[in-house]
Amino acid sequence: MFKTTLRSDLILLLAAIIWGFAFVAQRVGMDYVGPFTYNGVRFALGAIVLLPFLFISSSKNEPMVKVSHPADQRKIIIGSLMTGLLLFGGVAFQQLGLQQTTAGKAGFITGLYVVFVPIAGLLFGQRSHTTIWIGAMLSLAGLYLLSMTGGFTIAPGDKLVLYCAVIFTFHVLFIAWLSPLMNSVLLAIIQFTICALLNLVVAFAIEPVHVATILQAWLPIAYGGILSVGVAYTLQVIAQKTAHPAHASIILSLEAVFALLGGWILLHEIITTRMLIGCALMLAGMIVVQIQWKK
Repeated sequence: MFKTTLRSDLILLLAAIIWGFAFVAQRVGMDYVGPFTYNGVRFALGAIVLLPFLFISSSKNEPMVKVSHPADQRKIIIGSLMTGLLLFGGVAFQQLGLQQTTAGKAGFITGLYVVFVPIAGLLFGQRSHTTIWIGAMLSLAGLYLLSMTGGFTIAPGDKLVLYCAVIFTFHVLFIAWLSPLMNSVLLAIIQFTICALLNLVVAFAIEPVHVATILQAWLPIAYGGILSVGVAYTLQVIAQKTAHPAHASIILSLEAVFALLGGWILLHEIITTRMLIGCALMLAGMIVVQIQWKK
């Protein structure tokens, strides 16, 4: 049991590191292509990278879907489509927000889904714990220090990333429900393909799409497609099958820390004392909100 837990925790930590530095790649990629073009190409690349692994899984006679009742199968199909739609919405707001904010700030605001997940659970009849509200208040105070401008308004780019965090909240809930019921690689490919198609449709409608500029952005697209999408999202699906919920939430919240480090080291983003205090409060809120699960 200990080895299984440790393995899951290490997998989640690797995913958090990859996702954290992906904020840097996402900002750099938009120096060459539009946000929807970047997302469309990287998620298409991520789906393609996973196809050999799906073939390997099918050759082992592993069931693609682990339910037999037709009604349950229909629910899984609808749920899989919803994960792709939610993923599209989340990454779209995130990418648009990154045009107007830093990688470090975007990482911490996106990480608020860790706080939002247990709060969303209240809508499904789960008990309310004091630590949820303590964590929420800490995160709200941190968000104020990190993103609020004069007149108590949140910076435009930060607001878009906040929408992303709300959408990712429901994406995490769908993944947690679906991952034990179907092949992990199949679920990843389905959601990546849907996300890629929706992004490319929007890209061709509102953005200039040129092969030359896409090739110029090959490095950030490769990182975003192969590592951030193909590897990290799949690691999340695999790890959540056996990971303790508290471990998963806390470790994934470290994505924000690596985003801040990546922006500071690679993009030379300025980090003020006020921002550091805000980040610390938000990270504390992300961790505190999970304490009741440790029982």
